Amino acid sequence: MNTNLKESNAPTSTTTINKNHVDAQTNNIYEAISIVSKRSTQINTEMKKELIEKLEEFATHNDSLDEVFENKEQIEVSKFYERLPKPHSLAMDEWLNEKIYFRKTDEELDA
Repeated sequence: MNTNLKESNAPTSTTTINKNHVDAQTNNIYEAISIVSKRSTQINTEMKKELIEKLEEFATHNDSLDEVFENKEQIEVSKFYERLPKPHSLAMDEWLNEKIYFRKTDEELDA
């Protein structure tokens, strides 16, 4: 995953963010929100793929006593992902720390 989830300082709950900080890079709040939204979708897709891969490691096709132990491990993996900051929070943290690369393609076309 491109985003190191353990090192992120993104909040796990709702916080208020100064609008001037959000639109500082673009001078347009709508453009900034659009960029953050697209990055949030990318992060969500990456997180979902990673979680599915980890949970597939626990997939078994037969019933056994080990299944109870595997279910505990599976629950721990799921809880880890539930405690992480949400994708939109991670994306906003990246945006505010100028870790998102973006370009304006409409200006390139006009040039």
